[in-house]
Amino acid sequence: MIKTSISAVALSFLMAMPAYASDPAPVSVEVLQGWELSDGRRVAAIKLSLEDGWKTYWRAPGDSGIPPLFSWKGARNIGQMQITWPQPKVIYDGGVRSIGYKEQLVIPLHIAPKRDGQPIRLKGRMDIGICSDICAPYTLKFDAKLEEAGTFPTPEIASALASAPFSASEAGVKSATCRLTPTDDGMQIEARVTVPSAGGREETVIEAGQDTIWVSEPVTTRKGDQLVAVSQMFHSSGTAFSVNRSDVRITILGSNHAIDIRGCSAG
Repeated sequence: MIKTSISAVALSFLMAMPAYASDPAPVSVEVLQGWELSDGRRVAAIKLSLEDGWKTYWRAPGDSGIPPLFSWKGARNIGQMQITWPQPKVIYDGGVRSIGYKEQLVIPLHIAPKRDGQPIRLKGRMDIGICSDICAPYTLKFDAKLEEAGTFPTPEIASALASAPFSASEAGVKSATCRLTPTDDGMQIEARVTVPSAGGREETVIEAGQDTIWVSEPVTTRKGDQLVAVSQMFHSSGTAFSVNRSDVRITILGSNHAIDIRGCSAG
């Protein structure tokens, strides 16, 4: 099953505004054909090219961004799909942090076909937010038949895969704990990760694993091998909520690499 989602706040923003249009368009999309793996899966990619001065957003875009939303209506012979996001950049505009990309974004896709030996049609749309002097939602449509391919990796896709965040084990994470404390209007999460530095000034992103829960920009500190990130969580409806620690996702963004941590234990 293919499932991609968007936050309730961003969804309401997208529905309230028309798709951005200009001539020429500030962003274009194409499908990169990729290559075949020995296990029968196909590696392909969606490539976005942005005009100078424009940016788009990562899956967790920060307080001022719009998370991307995929729809695969019309796609054929796709059983399972894994989307890999390259390491994003931390962007500050007017003191407000967003997480995203400039110039170009290649999003690798690992596709397991429903029927081996049959063609794959990669058709769909991508609703994104783009920003320059103005910010607006934008809809990109794509439709491509994945032709027969060899086993040699496509350089652009291979480069995007190489820039993806390290897993917890690859980065040498020794422990990751989360302390959850109720507040008057939500919940505070304090994540403590024991891991070597990712380089330079580290930034963190915490995701609750639920689209209806908004998580504030963390306050991040480090002492030795322990990184501490503290965020506030709020439900979009203003009601009480619970958080499953196994669904919490912590991303550490450093100058050398990024780290993707799935789940945390009680702190």
